Amino acid sequence: MIMKKIVSFIVFVLFLSEVKAQDFALKQLEDSPRHHEWVKVKSGDREVHCFVVFPEVSTEATVAIVIHENRGLTDWVRSFSDQLAEAGYIAVAPDLLSGFSSEYKKTSDFPSSDDARNALYELAAEQVQNDLNAVQAFAAKMEAGNGNTVAIGFCWGGSQSFRFATYNKQLDAALVFYGSAPESESAIGNIVAPVYGFYGENDSRINSGIPATEKMMKEAGKTYDYEIYDGAGHAYMRQGDDPDASGDNKTARDKSWERIKAILSEI
Repeated sequence: MIMKKIVSFIVFVLFLSEVKAQDFALKQLEDSPRHHEWVKVKSGDREVHCFVVFPEVSTEATVAIVIHENRGLTDWVRSFSDQLAEAGYIAVAPDLLSGFSSEYKKTSDFPSSDDARNALYELAAEQVQNDLNAVQAFAAKMEAGNGNTVAIGFCWGGSQSFRFATYNKQLDAALVFYGSAPESESAIGNIVAPVYGFYGENDSRINSGIPATEKMMKEAGKTYDYEIYDGAGHAYMRQGDDPDASGDNKTARDKSWERIKAILSEI
């Protein structure tokens, strides 16, 4: 009984820590003047929960499909989506843990972010592909959209963003934040959209694959343009949003936002 109480207390403390870590993102969302809504996108016999944010603009806008990190659709991912809308773009952030089980129907249903992460790695690649294709088709037809769609992904989502470009020829760009690239030359050969990479200097696990990716993309005649930000680590976009962020992560985050806006302004 004592051990059970100790374990429960540890889980509770970790939960509070996770909640506190997202406090800045929640505040940003609560203070936002922009319109937020949840929609369900049909994907075969599944429904994908999506968080949608609209910009305060008078013209139709490009739609950015925001692919979350390996802990699911978190408050920070929603906060990033809101920041995209602040920059003038429609953001659609799908929860790829939608319908995981009868008990866990979306990311927020999981007891902890570790549980969400473990579930994410159980997803079938085909299901992820089908869900993202369905979301792209939805995004391309949004009445407030201009028909252009881009993918922006982080960590696990960064890898998915790169892969998205290998099987969906309707994307206008793929922005990959510290995610790995497909290793198949045939998959690389299917890419139509330009791919833009964003990496932190202190992320050797991901960065070690960049030379091979660059070589394959160049040989296939594909656009692969990337930046490596000095002193930044993995997940620097999320960490750089935190008011207590390190100087390097914050600088990398700010420079990346400038680059995001420059890229999207050309689409």
